[in-house]
Amino acid sequence: MPTRFRIICLLAVSMAIARPAYADETAPAPPWPAIEFKGFGTLGVARSDSKDSQFVRDLSQPDGLGKHWSGKTDTMFGLQANLTLSPRTGAVMQGLVRYRYDGSWRPELNLAFLRHDLAPDFTLRAGRMGTEFYLQADARQVGYASTMLRPPADYFGPIVVSYFDGVDASLTGDTGYGLLRGKLFAGWAAEKTPVVKPHTWDLRGSRMAGAYLDYLNGPWQMRVSRSQIRFQHELPLDAVAGFPILTLAPELGIEGHHATYDSLGLIYDEGRLQVQGQVSSIHYDTSAYEDTRAGYLMLAYRVGPVTPYLSYSRSRSRAASLSTPTVPALQTAIRQFMAQTHSDQATYTLGARWDFQRNLALKAQLDMIRADRSSRFPQRYTQNDWDGSLNVFSLALDFVF
Repeated sequence: MPTRFRIICLLAVSMAIARPAYADETAPAPPWPAIEFKGFGTLGVARSDSKDSQFVRDLSQPDGLGKHWSGKTDTMFGLQANLTLSPRTGAVMQGLVRYRYDGSWRPELNLAFLRHDLAPDFTLRAGRMGTEFYLQADARQVGYASTMLRPPADYFGPIVVSYFDGVDASLTGDTGYGLLRGKLFAGWAAEKTPVVKPHTWDLRGSRMAGAYLDYLNGPWQMRVSRSQIRFQHELPLDAVAGFPILTLAPELGIEGHHATYDSLGLIYDEGRLQVQGQVSSIHYDTSAYEDTRAGYLMLAYRVGPVTPYLSYSRSRSRAASLSTPTVPALQTAIRQFMAQTHSDQATYTLGARWDFQRNLALKAQLDMIRADRSSRFPQRYTQNDWDGSLNVFSLALDFVF
């Protein structure tokens, strides 16, 4: 067990045994502890109409869809145990099976934290928790919780860190016009992510910190957030490029550099109508990745058990700078390599969700990607002769229990 994770566990235990000052000492003790098991999952199949670019749910997947139906993009299964230790203290553990960075389906522990309410409006957590870079980002694996079959890949696709080991603190207050909820978090990434087969990038130990502020009023929820990660390990660029690219262009180094995520999100959900939209920017202080701006807007309208929806998403990146002088032939090769992180595309989505039974939802979705021919992210293995058009057909059964 890594030293930093042991420290987090010790902090969690100290939180668990701490007695809240406001507890009622005369109240009869209920039968704690109590444990509850829950589960969720998605059985999904999808295919595209192109052999020149592979669609992925996000860049944590090593490869994507072709012209044949596949279940690897959206299929996943999770099991969660909720342990209540006292009215103010609880623990959560969650295991997840999904298509992983190494092409396997090995189960992973993606949640393992202890929660303690120091006051009714002030909560601390310690352990392994989901990342909340954007609104709804921490629940993007639970298909049943979302209207759409999958989160817009243009927007959520570049987020390859789904959980971290650390602590967070949240505080909620009533303004008289709605609730304000703020959260601070800090910790270390705990995953690997694919680059190009068979190469992976080790994100474990990369420091993370961030904060967000929510405003909630009736059907409205708005969030503004900022998160940052400092990369602990270098990308395997030399191995992927096939020549010493880091020596020729040290600006491509990423060890010790940062990525900063800023976002603004808004949700309206009342009666039959649901509207949600977000905008974001990702800034890198390295030339290994291009800075990206993205956004999406989703509209849904419930008609009995059926909810048709449509969505538009857009991502666009700006070419990174390269100032290292070198011979023209090598400079061209380096810039072609850098262009593999370029994004300039839009996605038009049509779909429907049918809640045909309690805790079961069937979804069908069509994603129509229209990109500039130079666009590469967030697809995988895009060929030079790709025409920028890619249609994805998807079916999924979401469930919770």
